[in-house]
Amino acid sequence: MGNHASPGCRLSATAEILTEIFPPRMVDPDLAEVGRRLFTRDARFVVGATEAGALPRDALPEIAFAGRSNVGKSSLLNALTGRRTLARTSNTPGRTRQINFFDLDRRLMLVDLPGYGYAEAPKSEISRWTASLRGYLRTRTTLCRVCLLVDSRHGIKEIDHPLMRMLDESGVSYQVVLTKTDKTGAGALALIVERTAAELAAHTAAYPEIHLTSALKRYGIAALRATLGSLALADRAPTDVVRLAPAP
Repeated sequence: MGNHASPGCRLSATAEILTEIFPPRMVDPDLAEVGRRLFTRDARFVVGATEAGALPRDALPEIAFAGRSNVGKSSLLNALTGRRTLARTSNTPGRTRQINFFDLDRRLMLVDLPGYGYAEAPKSEISRWTASLRGYLRTRTTLCRVCLLVDSRHGIKEIDHPLMRMLDESGVSYQVVLTKTDKTGAGALALIVERTAAELAAHTAAYPEIHLTSALKRYGIAALRATLGSLALADRAPTDVVRLAPAP
């Protein structure tokens, strides 16, 4: 999918971190409205697949969400869709043990990938999750992008590197989404964003834009909806875009 990396960018001032996207840019209001309408449409659970044979037919554009255990994937999915129970949240790390598919009004498939890094998971299960994930990434022709969720309190950790290498090797475009920014001070967050941008520059499949979010405070949700909505609509017929666009 091409080389998305760009030279690392430094924050000129801590105040710049108040943006929901780094490097800072304005979000088109019309595109934000398209994203809002898309993500507030009917969403339903399709299937939870534990092996390649159980994957649904790849007929819709897909956006997948990955990250280590307890990074906040379920909470972010619920915030994006405006629902409390679309994806189950739990205080128990490693609960997502299958690839869960959610159909967003027959326009977009949201995919919740198994969390990784749960130390108490049996090695046999970890091997199975890894094989399922690798198979999914290498075979899904409609996969638009993977959102790699990273806890803003810690940044990218060693446990994230195997997945990043897998995405680079598979040529799958991925984008870092920082979670739980409400729990991180502005100064610390600025440093995390700077370090993350610098690290992403060395990865060929990494998209050079970072989203900052808080599912609890709903910070950054509208901007992320706009970005993901634009990906979902990129290959669809113009009439589909018109139906989702705001009225003039």
